[in-house]
Amino acid sequence: MGNQVEPKLTEELLPLLQSERFVTIATVDHETGTPNVNAISWVFAPTQEKVRFAVDNRSRIIENINNHSGVTLNLIGNGSTYSIVGDATVIKEKMDDVPLKLALVEINIKEVRDVMFYGSRIAVEPKYEKTYDANAAAKLDSQVMDSMKKA
Repeated sequence: MGNQVEPKLTEELLPLLQSERFVTIATVDHETGTPNVNAISWVFAPTQEKVRFAVDNRSRIIENINNHSGVTLNLIGNGSTYSIVGDATVIKEKMDDVPLKLALVEINIKEVRDVMFYGSRIAVEPKYEKTYDANAAAKLDSQVMDSMKKA
């Protein structure tokens, strides 16, 4: 995609955001007006124009979005790093069929940029592991992803 600006996710990027994965999100802090960056994993792109994510409904991310809708997702995948910019809206304060108090947020994508520095590529994508009960984690992940897909 090198240096091109796309108005939506490309066909290569869409599948990367259709399962749980490590991404970061930048919001505008509602108190300081400065960037605020968080790591999240429950993400799902139902279309090339939208990305959904779930976070604790008491999260600073939610407060920030309620005060300023502009967000940037940072996605590492497909050998590069991508900036996905859009306007976010909290579409559910409490997700259905999920035992935690998670809010569901939807981003309407405005632009997607390959922001990897010149002459390089990502050799190994970020990996993480759950540090709590594997069965409980798998069950919760399934519930959250199913709820995001149904919304």
